Amino acid sequence: MELIRIIWVMCLLSIAQGREIGFSRFDFKKLSANGNSNLNVMNFGAVGNGIVDDSKAFLNAWTQMCNGTTGHMTTLIVPQGRTFLLSPTIFNGPCRVTYPVVQVDGKIIAPVKGAWNGKPDRWISFTNVYRLTIKGSGQIDGQGSTWWDRPDEMRPTALTLGYCMGCLLRGLTHLNSPRNHISIFGCRELVVSHVNIIAPENSYNTDGIDISRSKGIRVQDSFIGTGDDCVALGDGSKYINITNVHCGPGHGVSIGSLGANGSEQRVEHVHVRNVHFNGTMNGARIKTWEGGKGYAKRISFDGITLENVYNPVIIDQHYFNKRSSQRSAVQISDVVFRGIRGTSTNAVVINLNCSEVIPCTNIVLDNIGIRSTKRGAMASSYCAHVHGAVSKTSPNVPCLL
Repeated sequence: MELIRIIWVMCLLSIAQGREIGFSRFDFKKLSANGNSNLNVMNFGAVGNGIVDDSKAFLNAWTQMCNGTTGHMTTLIVPQGRTFLLSPTIFNGPCRVTYPVVQVDGKIIAPVKGAWNGKPDRWISFTNVYRLTIKGSGQIDGQGSTWWDRPDEMRPTALTLGYCMGCLLRGLTHLNSPRNHISIFGCRELVVSHVNIIAPENSYNTDGIDISRSKGIRVQDSFIGTGDDCVALGDGSKYINITNVHCGPGHGVSIGSLGANGSEQRVEHVHVRNVHFNGTMNGARIKTWEGGKGYAKRISFDGITLENVYNPVIIDQHYFNKRSSQRSAVQISDVVFRGIRGTSTNAVVINLNCSEVIPCTNIVLDNIGIRSTKRGAMASSYCAHVHGAVSKTSPNVPCLL
């Protein structure tokens, strides 16, 4: 049943993107005959006591699984009831096995800050792997509290998926990353489903999921509560769907920041639906730097519920409020905010702060009702240099009437 589910997920992704991803020549009879083989990391020398470094055992198990020739699906098992200490580790592909699976039911922990060698960047990485499934009931704990007082660029990301295609990440709990919990870059047709991502509200820059240079990514049915963005979408993100996610604490779902240091960056075809924000700094946010180039377009936030969110709806083309003299901006267009309801701790609950150089265009607000819980304040809106339409929205947005 597990194999059938994985194949079905991949087929759905292929249909959604209007492309095939290699199933047309797949021999199902041969798969049934060969079956599934399992490789337990304990059989490769892992100790699992949380003290001895098990990285070598994990890599040896991965190498045998990835290069194995028995069966079309092979599972690397990280067993329940054990704690595995891993140093920074890269699991490289491509693999000869058609469907590599990593089943994590135990706990994987990172070294504390003083035990790392060299300048940290990433902790656990999977690169160039096709049809990879990472799943289970276990935990990936970055032990990040020893890192959070350091500058952002000196801290590692906990889990990185790079240049992977047709992959599934499901069911794990990701805890206390030194920096981003999950980074996805250069990937296509990837699903993140039923994950829990947890870090304290004061853990600076511990984004839940960062996506960049990737296409056809789905984040769904998950809980994300960290010290920064629940989901952040960077340059090259397109055809992204975020559905049925609980976000909070954190900084909301953010497109950007785009255009830093005059760079040209692009994001398009992003759809955020049925997301609940609870106690977050932001809800639906698009942020760009002054002086940047490129665009963010064809974006929708639909069916959003809010509970004490400071900035429920925000477009900020003056990120960090620099207001420099540079005469360019990332163009923001074709954005829909629809079906957004709940409460805000701020008086200004809709903030559309666009650029005088390149105004925001075709911004649509529809069926919105946001109340302010700030003492003595009525919910209000602010907008500058924005063109579009508004209907059934409270508070009023006069510049779009």
